[in-house]
Amino acid sequence: MPHMMPCAAGLRPGGRGALRAPGRQARPARGERRPAPAGAGTAGRACARPRHAAVAAVKTIHTLAWLSVEACVIYALYAGFAGRTGKRAAAAGAVVAGEVLLFAGNGFRCPLTELAGRLGAQSGSVTDIFLPKWLAHNLPAVHAPLVALTVYLHARNLRRSRSAAHQTG
Repeated sequence: MPHMMPCAAGLRPGGRGALRAPGRQARPARGERRPAPAGAGTAGRACARPRHAAVAAVKTIHTLAWLSVEACVIYALYAGFAGRTGKRAAAAGAVVAGEVLLFAGNGFRCPLTELAGRLGAQSGSVTDIFLPKWLAHNLPAVHAPLVALTVYLHARNLRRSRSAAHQTG
């Protein structure tokens, strides 16, 4: 069951079954129009439908961000194995570290997942990314060991380069 957008004040303004506060005037007579309450916008008309275009945009942005971060993880991992600890590996590591800090700072839940849920995406694990469900569900379990391995490899490379510098220097 998809998450539905909440309506302004719970129901359409002035619609059938609208809740009225004590002393509030009744529905206007036929043909008479009452202005919508401030901030109601289109919420009264579209409150029961998910915003499909907005959800698709969030999924696309999140998928592209994920691809960028994973490209950085793959490059940093490759550079670690190849012994190429340098500025490019540091830049890739900074991107990955930023993503990890953002994820951890948000309670180990991606902020775009929450945004997609508020826009009407189906609830559940990572519903805001275009990936196979099994991969989307297990991203942290796959990503964390790769990041740890990358950190280990670059720490090893730095130790080796420093010991080599001390031996030649």
